[in-house]
Amino acid sequence: MSAALSAVPNPFLALLAHRTPIVADGPMGTRLAELGLPAGDAPERWVLEPAGQAAVRSVHRAYREAGAQILLTNTFGANPTRLALHSLAGHLDEINRTGAQLARRESGSGMVVAGSMGPTGEFLAPLGTLPFEKAVEGFTRQAAALAAGGVDVLWIETMTDLEEARAAIEGARQGAPGLPVVATLAFGAGGATLMGVRPAEAIAVLADLGVSAAGANCGTGSAEVERALARMHAAVPALPLIGKPNAGVPHLEHGVAVYPETPADLAAAAGRMSAAGAAVVGVCCGGSPAHVRAIAAAMGQRGR
Repeated sequence: MSAALSAVPNPFLALLAHRTPIVADGPMGTRLAELGLPAGDAPERWVLEPAGQAAVRSVHRAYREAGAQILLTNTFGANPTRLALHSLAGHLDEINRTGAQLARRESGSGMVVAGSMGPTGEFLAPLGTLPFEKAVEGFTRQAAALAAGGVDVLWIETMTDLEEARAAIEGARQGAPGLPVVATLAFGAGGATLMGVRPAEAIAVLADLGVSAAGANCGTGSAEVERALARMHAAVPALPLIGKPNAGVPHLEHGVAVYPETPADLAAAAGRMSAAGAAVVGVCCGGSPAHVRAIAAAMGQRGR
């Protein structure tokens, strides 16, 4: 990297430095399902062919126009383990690189493209059979391909196991050593992740690992994320936090999953998350451009 390029500030870190609420986007998977993604299929498959790429870009565009300042790539499950479930492991580099490029094409001036990196879906040894080193290797490949596609930050999300989060962070640093890394965990109604990790424990570990920001996403809705962020902020006040909750717990209406939290609900929650220490707010599963637009308005941002 030349001296001139290294002197250019990273867009994500520049946003964080302003210390004003940053608006992240909403979910990709549930939006693609509304556009025809078959149940059980991998959203990442859609970056491999023109019609799917157009759909992915339309989702990014809608979030940008709603006021999002951060677009997450359609690469949540684009690690070797999860892609293998859909016979896509051989396309790992292409999926991550292209997913980053699609988000970049829809990003506006001053916007951030974040490379989404989700869990493997397997338990790490000794609880499971996936060796820590193998997990690191997979995340390293994913991070390198996302960096090649032009992301600004590596966005590790929906983790439940701190060892897997550590593997993802290590892989992100090995694959793209010049990029900042953030990590968020998914907390349930009992205040802990499925692996029993609690917010104060999580933030202490993630802070020691040197992430640029950390927080909570997904889960049971905004109330649980608010509580998690408050506990994280109390434990490590200096670390910028991220809040990206689901729009509540879905229920079925005529066979369709309906999420109960409205755009107004999420806008109010965004204000409370910001007050609890969140530097970045958005919405996860069940969210829509309308949710992002309401959050952006509440945070003083305008749609594009």
